Amino acid sequence: MIGLSDHQSNSQKPDKSEQSPDERLILPVLPLRDAVLFPHTVMPLLVGRKRSIRLISAVREEKDIIALVTQKDPATNEPGEKDIYRVGTACIIAKKLEMPDKSAKLIVQGLNRVKIRSITAVRPYFKAEVVEVHDPHVESVTVEALTENILAQFQKLVNESRYLSEEMYIASVNIKELGQLCDFVAFHMKISTTEAQELLEMFDVEKRASKVIEYLNRELQVLELSSKIQSQAKSEIEKSQREYFLRQQLKAIQGELGETDEKSREIEDLYSQIAEAGMPPEAKEAAQKEVERLSMVPPAAAEYSVIRTYLDWLIGLPWSKSTKDSLDLRRAQRILDEDHYDLAQVKERVLEFLAVRSLKKDLKSPILCFVGPPGVGKTSLGKSIARSMNRKFARASLGGMRDEAEIRGHRRTYVGALPGRIIQEIKRVGANNPVFILDEVDKIGADFRGDPASALLEVLDP
Repeated sequence: MIGLSDHQSNSQKPDKSEQSPDERLILPVLPLRDAVLFPHTVMPLLVGRKRSIRLISAVREEKDIIALVTQKDPATNEPGEKDIYRVGTACIIAKKLEMPDKSAKLIVQGLNRVKIRSITAVRPYFKAEVVEVHDPHVESVTVEALTENILAQFQKLVNESRYLSEEMYIASVNIKELGQLCDFVAFHMKISTTEAQELLEMFDVEKRASKVIEYLNRELQVLELSSKIQSQAKSEIEKSQREYFLRQQLKAIQGELGETDEKSREIEDLYSQIAEAGMPPEAKEAAQKEVERLSMVPPAAAEYSVIRTYLDWLIGLPWSKSTKDSLDLRRAQRILDEDHYDLAQVKERVLEFLAVRSLKKDLKSPILCFVGPPGVGKTSLGKSIARSMNRKFARASLGGMRDEAEIRGHRRTYVGALPGRIIQEIKRVGANNPVFILDEVDKIGADFRGDPASALLEVLDP
């Protein structure tokens, strides 16, 4: 095992004033960003901060020992005493290359854990009084079991991952000490800086080994899930490619035979019309599923016309077509006066409603209720409001309606099934925001087939 004592003969000797009776040392401290160096590992570094460059310039390559300590926040450009962790790794600089921009590339080799007792200097670079922390040599059944478990899990990780080579596992097998094995495996795993620092600060070897096994299991689960997702995606792609090639071959055979595939052209037209209709995702998905069903149904089947009629209604609705509102109150009053004589209170209420609309754009489910005897102008007021707002006008007469299917729509399996009157009118006007008049609401009837008023309540619920 390489320790600090192996290099003290070649490095600077600590002053007696700087060395306490329990062999405490004064070492230069180099803060690291987003990296943790473990003992007995080798890591490349790029040094660019002025304080760090002064430290690198002061130490000798392959001789002087420094302490690498991770800083708590990588965004801190000039870390202070409170910005670095208290446990780091003593190391030597195995290779140093100075760059033209005054930065330096280093290769450092970790020696032992060190614990900072106190910071003795901040300028020109950090110096700290540190004490070495050695892993005790322990031989027990528990240590042997932990070692075998780590090696087995690490072998699985090497076999399943792309960022670890077989040489990594061979190197790990040759490590005899459990603490050194934990540090080696942790250094080559994909763990966060905080987790790596937590392992570095674990002086109890068995606890450190248990934590490394936990991280190995987590990494293996992630790799297994990633492999499963990739396999599923690959099988889906292969399936779609196979279907594509078979369809192309079918088209080529039909072309050679001189057969015209009208149904295929119809299906392609439906797909393009659905794409251009501007449907919301739920409606678009439902329409595409119906097209898939249509492609598998023979044209002579009764279900073919049912599905086709349903698709025609879906495609024909103005999903994304709307008119731009005009909320000019003076224009609205002029139109109301042109179309209707007197009715001062009614016109004032309509103008109040339009004024609220102009102030609150996101008003939900605006409903006006006109009450009066036949012939006083209730329906024509709706037309005037639509004209003043620059909207389409739709009207559904509910007088004498007894079947709630007139509101909700019929089941698709019925012969001649149609959607409700409201959907029919919206399709007819060609806009999704018309002024809609539900005429003669008080004349709605009810019988054994249902209550249209209850269905209407559901439709008008915001």
